[in-house]
Amino acid sequence: MISKNIFKFIAITIASISFAGGTIEIDDNHSISVGAGLRTGLTSVDGNKGFNLQSMRLYVNGSLREKVKFTFNTECVGCGDGGDIGVLDAILQFEMSPELNIWVGRMLTPADRIELNGPYYALSWNQYTVPLLPSDQTGAAGLFGRDDGVTVWGARGKLQYAAGLFDGLSNRDSLLFAGRLAYNFLSMEKNPGYYTSSTYYGGGGDIFTIGISFQSQSDGAGTAAEPSDFSAFIVDGLFEKVLSGGGVVTVEGEYKSFDNDMTATAMSSSDCFCLFDGSSYFFTAAYLFPNEAGVGKLQPYIRRTSNEPDFDGASESDLTEIGVNYIINAHNLRVNMNFTDGDANLTGMAGADVDGFSVGFQIQI
Repeated sequence: MISKNIFKFIAITIASISFAGGTIEIDDNHSISVGAGLRTGLTSVDGNKGFNLQSMRLYVNGSLREKVKFTFNTECVGCGDGGDIGVLDAILQFEMSPELNIWVGRMLTPADRIELNGPYYALSWNQYTVPLLPSDQTGAAGLFGRDDGVTVWGARGKLQYAAGLFDGLSNRDSLLFAGRLAYNFLSMEKNPGYYTSSTYYGGGGDIFTIGISFQSQSDGAGTAAEPSDFSAFIVDGLFEKVLSGGGVVTVEGEYKSFDNDMTATAMSSSDCFCLFDGSSYFFTAAYLFPNEAGVGKLQPYIRRTSNEPDFDGASESDLTEIGVNYIINAHNLRVNMNFTDGDANLTGMAGADVDGFSVGFQIQI
């Protein structure tokens, strides 16, 4: 059992590192801001231990005039193996009003909450244990949840929307459609664009939001010789309550249904873009203690994942994650420790049934 003093020592060590980031004001309508993100940690899976750099990002945002902006972000692809720095986002942003905005370039496809969180704004450390959408697969239809296309997004009252057309799976005649509707029954979630978070640590007030996402592409899976249509329907929800004593209860859940009728021949081919077919869900519950332990607050959580493929002979998979976040500065500085047990992973298909343990560190400026 790791004591609070160890968490305090880790937090002070990280906090002592000096970072610099900020905004350069050129004139009243022109500016550039620069930031960065880093996720790293120690992982042990069935006794095999190792340190790994999980993500390293550079954020660049700017304003060209009052309603025209741009975003350029990078990601280290294959960081743990020395990897290369690649383009994550490259977006020209026309932001006319809260109700109507148009983004063009390479960006997140409108999707479910865990896709729009990215790894840095998740509640649990291992949120990618359910099948992911085409743009978060091998790169043939996008990478890191991003794809080239256009998104129209906005909000009216407590209803938020985002819809776009994207390249999707390459070498197909059709485009990928991606859309999301979300209704905020309590406080409005405040995020850049149509992005999301899975916890606000109480800083967003009381939240209860239900989101519905849909993606589809004709011939969006399989092989060129034996293509199959792909579609996904997803419902996700987030509830966060600030208690009278200052503690925060957070509950998150999601149900996914993927429809993808690939043939056995296509699935056995080496050039198959094979996507999940079936359903999955996860449920997460967390509690943020009101009192500080050292320089941060403790947020224990539990997450349960289940994947149920419809492929003949395929086995169901599940995974339980029990962890604790040590929150020093919201999503900008936190430490995580978690235990996992199960065989679920981002493909949706059963993998090795293993026990895992990790200690992770996240920094953003």
